[in-house]
Amino acid sequence: MISFSVMALVFGVVFLAELPDKTALAGLVLGTRYRASYVFAGVAAAFALHVALAVAAGSVLTLLPQQLLHALTGVLFLGGAAVLLMKKDEDEAEVRKPENQGFWKVSGAGFMLILLAEFGDLTQIMTANLAARYDDPLSVGLGAVLALWAVAGLGIVGGKALMKRVPLRLVTKVAAVLMLGLGLWSLFEAVAG
Repeated sequence: MISFSVMALVFGVVFLAELPDKTALAGLVLGTRYRASYVFAGVAAAFALHVALAVAAGSVLTLLPQQLLHALTGVLFLGGAAVLLMKKDEDEAEVRKPENQGFWKVSGAGFMLILLAEFGDLTQIMTANLAARYDDPLSVGLGAVLALWAVAGLGIVGGKALMKRVPLRLVTKVAAVLMLGLGLWSLFEAVAG
C-alpha cells in the first residue's frame, strides 16, 4: 500500500534538494542542444536506477534497532543540511556533445552523465535515509523518483526561466531547513524512544 503522505514528504524534500544541483543545470544544457524527449529518457532511466539503489540501501538499514536507526538517520540528515548550507553556487558545466542527434546517442549521454554525476550524491543518500526512516520503500521510491524526474523535466524544458524567478540560494536554504527539521526529529525520537 502506498502512503501518499510519505510520498509527498519525500517528493518535497528531494525536489528542493535536487533543484539547485549540478545535474539540473546539466539537464538544461543538454535540453538546449538536443531533443528534450531523448534527453529526458536517458536522465529518467539513470534517476530510476539511483533511486532503486538508494531504497535498497535504506531498506537494509531498517534491520537495525529503532533507536540506533533514528540516531543514524538524524545524524545523516543533519550532515545533509550542513552540506546544503555550505554549498557554493555551481556554474553551468560544459557537457560533451554526442556526435549525432539519434535517440540512443542523446539518451545514452544523458544516462551516463546522471549515472556518474549522481552516484553517492546528497539526494541518493537522502533517499536511503528516508527509506530507512519510514520503512516504506515503495512510497519513498515513488516520491524520490517523481521528484527527480520533475527537476529533470524542469531543467530540460524550462530551467533557465525558473532559475530567473526563483533564487537558487532560497531553494537551497529551504531544503536545508527541511533536512535540519527531519534530522532533529529523528534524534528526538532516538532519545525519547
